[in-house]
Parts: sequence; structure tokens; C-alpha cells
Amino acid sequence: MADQLIRATAAEGGIRAVGVITTRLTEEARMRHKLSSEATAALGRTMAGGLLLVSSMKREGSRVNIRVKGNGPLGGILVDAGLDGTVRGYVDNPFVELPPNERGKLDVGGVVGREGYLYVVRDVGYGYPYSSTVELVSGEIGDDLTHYLVNSEQTPSALLLGVLVGTEGVRASGGLLLQVLPKAARDEALVQTLEERAQIIQQTGLTSLLNAGKTLPEIFEQLLGDMGLVILPEIQMIRFHCGCSFDRMLGALKILGEAELQDMIEKDDGAEATCHFCGEVYQASSDELAQLIEDLRAESV
Repeated sequence: MADQLIRATAAEGGIRAVGVITTRLTEEARMRHKLSSEATAALGRTMAGGLLLVSSMKREGSRVNIRVKGNGPLGGILVDAGLDGTVRGYVDNPFVELPPNERGKLDVGGVVGREGYLYVVRDVGYGYPYSSTVELVSGEIGDDLTHYLVNSEQTPSALLLGVLVGTEGVRASGGLLLQVLPKAARDEALVQTLEERAQIIQQTGLTSLLNAGKTLPEIFEQLLGDMGLVILPEIQMIRFHCGCSFDRMLGALKILGEAELQDMIEKDDGAEATCHFCGEVYQASSDELAQLIEDLRAESV
């Protein structure tokens, strides 16, 4: 099933629901960064979470950055997600491994750490980006992002994230975001029913449903089918994408200045740079560095 994002409403617009399938893009991230299973799950959950958070923004070009910094051996996670359906990200220690947790599953909370901070930056493309920081509650990513939504946006929310990793790679990955808007939040029975159903999906495992062939509309029907579910017709395709390029790499090298560039020519006969977000490796020859020096001299005249 292709990576995609769909939106839905229920309870006469009082409930907002968004779902994403991120299996292919999580597998691409795993391969690009040579991630362990635990690192794959941590980054995959955060990328799905980023896509779900940015889905509520309206202005073209809007982006959400999520940084997770826990006290676990993973070190940290950084994800950049766009309203255009693109996402990229990396972890500090891609090779970290831990034994399974008490439920026999990947110990994401253990590698991330249960103490630390979650940073979210929303950028609408103009003015100052809006940033917020909350403490981690579990390191499992979904719980932590739900904590952020409840505390920073004052919106009752449930965010379910999952990544199923097999011996040959990512078998299923995705997420669900359910938000109760103010006009429905007053109906305590409805909110309780939604919470109970979200817990059932969480206990069953979202990725278990996706791996069994369940579609997002079918999962929404299970959750909200008797609450006036309306699935919006637009299906947004999503993908792993990084905007890095060779020209951008040259621009970054140029900032180093003439002396540093000359040193690279003499000692290394060129330069090599690796993009943190996607793992792409760029190489500049000594001739290309010499051209940068000439450009700097011309600009200083």
C-alpha cells in the first residue's frame, strides 16, 4: 500500500481524524541511515508524528520540526515534516540496540530515554516560528507528542504511532491523530467512547492492522463509523525527501572562507560532506574548491 495521508471528521465536525501510512518512507530512512530496528522504530514514529502535526496547518510551505532529546543511548532525534507531504529525519546513534521490553517488543522508550525533552517548532513561512517544549513522559514518541498536544495546544488528543520491523526491513509503519474539538469536548460520553476505542486500537497495534491489510478508511470506520464519520476525498501522497544538493553543499563550503578552503585543497585534495538528514554524500574536487576561492575574491573587490 502506498504511503499516504487521509483526513476525516466525525460528530458533526467535532472530531478531527488524520491517518498516515509511512511504511515505504520509513524503510527508505532505515536504508539511508543504516538504522538498527530500535532506531528505525524511533525515527519512523517521529516522522509519522511530524506529518500528522503539520497536517493541521493551512499555509502552503508550512513545516514542523520535532526534536527529541532523551537520556537514552539513541542520543536524539530530529525530524522535519512539510505540509506538502515530504519528511526527513535522522537520529544521533543509528546503530543502538537493546533487548526487547517486558512486552517482547522493540524498546523504543529505552533507546530514547524516559527523561528529557520534546521540542516542536511550527513554521508557517513568515514571521517567527512558534516553538514549544515539554518534558518526555515515556520516550515512546506517541505518548510524548500527545502530551505536547494536550499541554501546548489545549486540545484533547490521542496520537497512535507504530513501526513494525521484520528481518528484511519495515513491514508496516503509520499513525493516527484523533482530536476532540471544543464543541464536542463537552460531550463526556462521546469523549470517553473515543478514548476507549483508541485504546483498543493501541492494544491491538496499529501496525498489526496495517500489516494484515487493513486500510486507513477501514480503521477509521472501526473507530468512528457510528459517530457520523465523513472521510474527505483527497488522498495526499507522502514521501521521504531531502532538499539537499551539491550546489547547497558548495554554498556551505563557501561560508568557511578562503583560508579554510585552501587548507582543504592542500591537505585533502578536495572536500567531502554528508547530509545528516538523508545520508547523501557529496564530494567537491580541488578544482571546484579553487573556483569557490576565486568567487570569494571577486566578491570582495
